Amino acid sequence: MTAEPAHLASPWQAIDHAHLWHPYTSLPAAVAPLPVVGAEGCELILADGRRLIDAMASWWSAIHGYNQPALNDAAQAQLARMSHVMFGGLTHPAAAGLAERLLRIVPAGLESIFLADSGSVAVEVAIKAAMQYWQAAGQPQRRRLLAFRHGYHGDTCWAMSVSDPANGMHRLYADMLPQQRFAPAPQCPPDAPFEPAALEPVAALIEQEADELAGVIIEPLVQGAGGMRFYHPAFLAGLRRLCDAHGLLLICDEIATGFGRTGTLFACEQAGITPDILCLGKALTGGYLTLAATLTTRAVSARLNGGEAGVLMHGPTFMANPLACTIASASIDLLLAGDWQARVRRLETGLRAGLAPAAALPSVREVRVFGAIGVIEMQAPVDMARATAIATAAGVWLRPFGRLIYTMPPYPLTPVQTERVCEAMCAIASGTGG
Repeated sequence: MTAEPAHLASPWQAIDHAHLWHPYTSLPAAVAPLPVVGAEGCELILADGRRLIDAMASWWSAIHGYNQPALNDAAQAQLARMSHVMFGGLTHPAAAGLAERLLRIVPAGLESIFLADSGSVAVEVAIKAAMQYWQAAGQPQRRRLLAFRHGYHGDTCWAMSVSDPANGMHRLYADMLPQQRFAPAPQCPPDAPFEPAALEPVAALIEQEADELAGVIIEPLVQGAGGMRFYHPAFLAGLRRLCDAHGLLLICDEIATGFGRTGTLFACEQAGITPDILCLGKALTGGYLTLAATLTTRAVSARLNGGEAGVLMHGPTFMANPLACTIASASIDLLLAGDWQARVRRLETGLRAGLAPAAALPSVREVRVFGAIGVIEMQAPVDMARATAIATAAGVWLRPFGRLIYTMPPYPLTPVQTERVCEAMCAIASGTGG
């Protein structure tokens, strides 16, 4: 066991320091992670009793906050029945109940559902389905995807292959992955008039590569971990038309934007389109358990049934986990029972007002807000250790990356809490505090 820093007093922190990798972090971690022993409402409770407003919603998943009675009760009731059963050859009410709820709220036409165990796996399933679709159609040469610069779709191999190979987090693997085609990131802010010329680069690539493309994958309206970039709904609507014109499948990755984050239940609603394949995750269970879903139209699933395999060739051990499905159903019910639209609008208003002062700072490149997402983009990379110190001193948990100081908080965040989050973000941007 490696020696741990003296301030790691508790035995469990010493074990963590010596043996546990954290996301995108060395082992041992250069900066010790904060010890969380509880969570309630929109706050994390640290081992020393401090409470931090969670401005990240546990990487955008805990949309209701923490320790929600309705979700706790659903989990306990399902635990009393069974926590898990294999989905191969068996089924259970929790999966059907979740499917029923999803079918009521997703864009019309999406009717076939694969319940996976993480967002990255949902993307893997989507890409495999697209490949099998064209194999079954007698066009196996269509095995590449068109993706977008500054896009991010997950950490597994196919998901990495359609994430930005130069500016993303997976440059190390660029030469080892399936080679995809990449269009420039959409250049059409949602708060400016849409210029049809924004579609010309992707239209040219589709025209040139159509015979080898299985489809196009995109994050609707918000490119998340690849840069927190926002774009106009008309771009997505135009992309749908291009896919239709060339017979391509459109895959929408709403793992980050699904369940209300942009002001509609799903971002693609704002473009008035239905994708051929939709990926969901993160907020699906309200942040309680890992679960994801890949949904397709009947046309896609029927084509797969008629192919060589006759089935969709994927089947995780924890597919349609009953505990996760039950909590996901309860999370959807909780979301729809409340005025989530008003909460997101209130967050958007608060973030716009609270982050506006940062726009005047010479160190800031841009401030942007879209629904319950607030971003300060800096001119230079953020010092993570200093940023964490400033935010925690202000009673806020933030996790900047690259040049971005951003928040995607739980929807119940109060105006006072929103103001504190914005003050912490502005303090990081100005280099004050801590």
